[in-house]
Amino acid sequence: MVERLDEERLETLRTWGAGLSTSARDELRAAGKAILMLVDELDRLEADLWNARAAAKQAEVAAAAREAEAARSVPETLLTAPAPVAETPAERPRPPAHGPRERQAPAVEPSQVLAMTLSERIARGRPAPSEPAT
Repeated sequence: MVERLDEERLETLRTWGAGLSTSARDELRAAGKAILMLVDELDRLEADLWNARAAAKQAEVAAAAREAEAARSVPETLLTAPAPVAETPAERPRPPAHGPRERQAPAVEPSQVLAMTLSERIARGRPAPSEPAT
């Protein structure tokens, strides 16, 4: 397994590249220049990586600060869950009566309305199907 290039190994590569780039042979000079170019590129990439990590960390801190500020600015009433909504008409609270009390028919499920007799409809205050609603 090949180990990572640490600073000491990079310096060794720089020394080889510099030595080869001064050789009288064209192939060795080209290899030395290539080694130096690769070491320089590794340095640039390492700097870019360091800068990207620093920017990501700074963005994390800024996002956390924005979230904390947003949490402080939200009214307490919006942070609590709303009261559950009643599921059936019988469970719904009735509005307070204003003025003279009106006669309200008891709550009846729609499926029960069809099965009611005419006298039951009259007793509950609902018109028969043939009668117009008032």
